[in-house]
Amino acid sequence: MGVRQHLAVAAAMLTAGAVLAISPPAMAAPVTVQQLAQTVRTAPDWVSPGKTLKFGAKGSVVKSLQARLKALGYMPGSVDGQYGGATQTAVWAFQKVNGIKPTSTIVARTWRALENPKLPKVLVPTGKPTRAEVNLSTQILVLYVKGQIKLISHISSGSGIPYVEYATWNGTRQKFSGDARTPTGTFKTTWRRTGWHKSYLGELYNPIFFNGGIAFHGALSVPLYPASHGCVRLPMHVAKVLPGLLGTGVPVIVRGSFQR
Repeated sequence: MGVRQHLAVAAAMLTAGAVLAISPPAMAAPVTVQQLAQTVRTAPDWVSPGKTLKFGAKGSVVKSLQARLKALGYMPGSVDGQYGGATQTAVWAFQKVNGIKPTSTIVARTWRALENPKLPKVLVPTGKPTRAEVNLSTQILVLYVKGQIKLISHISSGSGIPYVEYATWNGTRQKFSGDARTPTGTFKTTWRRTGWHKSYLGELYNPIFFNGGIAFHGALSVPLYPASHGCVRLPMHVAKVLPGLLGTGVPVIVRGSFQR
């Protein structure tokens, strides 16, 4: 039986409420009900347009790309047929999850991956059903809600380059220094602010703090490498919606290490 047949059977059994422990071909370990449900959800039949797309493109092919990314949990912005910055960051996130070097140009390899997408690596398989996982190695954020992927986003974490900066804070000019690292570990979301929040190291958009002064926040620059003082930068359109999806007291798991 092929993988598609396994998934079809799994989907039917899940609907019937069966408990499964199926091992499809080429998979070493049994697959849990939750994993099968997620795979079925993210792998519907879809045929790619197959046309090369570049940043700035417009039209129905771009709209198809955006709709596919959105269906898989990525955030391409409005499904409007315009390949802009929001769609580009969603493409980057998808490519990183699927082992493709991030690029704004969509060619055959990315289209094939969109037809048969991989799931993001689960950092804590036994984690809470609702949690945020930050993979520093791939620079990806995955938000799980009730055991299902709700959002996958490109990020830029701490650069790891020590800094010394001076800023006026509480009425006096002060010196601030640090190692610019995003610490690994397990944390929980705490306080947050709406809109632009001024910190001693710059402006943060819709920050959600989870480890002291380290937060998820929107930024105007979210490059393809770690570049922050330690926070987890998000594309602005992702930061606009994240506060409505990520509550207070939600586990945040940070793992990995970026290799330059």
